[in-house]
Amino acid sequence: MNINQLLHFLVVIDECRSASDIVSELEKLVRSYGFEYYGIVRQPKPDENPMQLVLAGHWPDGWPQLYIAKKYVLIDPTIRYLGQARGGFRWRDALHAFRSDPHRKRMERMLSDSVRYGLTDGYIFPVHGRGGLMGNMTVGGKPIDLSPIEISLFDAVAKKAFWRLLEYKHGDLAEITKPVDTRMTRREMEVLNYLADGLTSNEISRILKISNHTVDWYMNGIQDKLNAKNRQHVVALSFRLGLVT
Repeated sequence: MNINQLLHFLVVIDECRSASDIVSELEKLVRSYGFEYYGIVRQPKPDENPMQLVLAGHWPDGWPQLYIAKKYVLIDPTIRYLGQARGGFRWRDALHAFRSDPHRKRMERMLSDSVRYGLTDGYIFPVHGRGGLMGNMTVGGKPIDLSPIEISLFDAVAKKAFWRLLEYKHGDLAEITKPVDTRMTRREMEVLNYLADGLTSNEISRILKISNHTVDWYMNGIQDKLNAKNRQHVVALSFRLGLVT
């Protein structure tokens, strides 16, 4: 196991100051596991150019062009399985899930083509945001067995790498789609409800019998969880997410 490399990446990625630094660290990690190829891509929107979805990647020469020309994205079992997956999974497991699918033969042709290009097996990791599935990271090449804990750590790597790269390459999109943490403590929910009612920090502190400083501390924690820009934004997001009514 190369778990130390996975943990190392999760630490150093926060110190990276450019997209190229992130890609460099990611490629070192991918190579340390013996994977020859990888890709991090955004989930496509209608009429979006597929080539503009790639945040980072290295694929066999000619494979992306063939994949697009044959419109394999429409039947790719790994992409289709992403819609229901909550975590990373192996390519071949996705094909097994579609064993009775009417497009099964075309899926098998796609996999036969991929093997000719050196993509024998691999793993894919979904990345979710506020609007659902936002993208994925995939690694592949020759068959490599990952343990359950390694798959879990690669899941964390995929999420970290995706959001950091999106910040550098599509800053506005990252801000809009970044996941939020809607899990609130009882005290945070109390503060949030009073804030939504228009009360000030002084008023909330008197009602809850805590200091202004403590109220502000709770406010800042709620703001961080919701990725909100200010208190007005906190209230707007809280109504939108159903945290307050």
